[in-house]
Amino acid sequence: MKDDVLNETKRKMDKVLEVMARDLSRVRTGRASVVLLEGIKVECYGATMPISQVASLAAPEPRLLTVQPWDPSLLADLEKAILKSDLGLTPMNDGKIIRLPIPALTTERRKELVKMVKKMEEEGKVALRNVRRDANEDLKEMKKEKLLAEDETHRAQEEVQKITDDWTSKLETQAAEKEKEIMAF
Repeated sequence: MKDDVLNETKRKMDKVLEVMARDLSRVRTGRASVVLLEGIKVECYGATMPISQVASLAAPEPRLLTVQPWDPSLLADLEKAILKSDLGLTPMNDGKIIRLPIPALTTERRKELVKMVKKMEEEGKVALRNVRRDANEDLKEMKKEKLLAEDETHRAQEEVQKITDDWTSKLETQAAEKEKEIMAF
């Protein structure tokens, strides 16, 4: 039973790292990547849809993204959705395709992005601590129900702390790599 708690803790912490990696991939670094557009939702056909379901996304050049709608009547909706997003990109529409030039990041904008990454990192650490707290509560409950001995509970809690430290280190590494990528000119 103790092993179930430890395995569940690792699984939940892996999920936190996956979410962190996905969120970090959406932070702009000055290089064109279609991942930047993944979070954009488009109002069309009376519904809200992810941009990837209504258009073809591409990065033909290092500083250019293209959005080619499958239905040309959606160009205006796509443009509006891109402008509403917090990416700070200005769409250029030629009637068939939307071009999104990726401007070089200013030093000021880089610093803002690093702050954003640090905030994400802190949120990730809070999530890891919450997973640790839940695991420790489960172990205490097992002890209370006499399913685990006192020393066994203590060892399991130490193991949970070790797992938490390892995953926190992985999370910090992810954030540091993204910061380095943002600050690279």
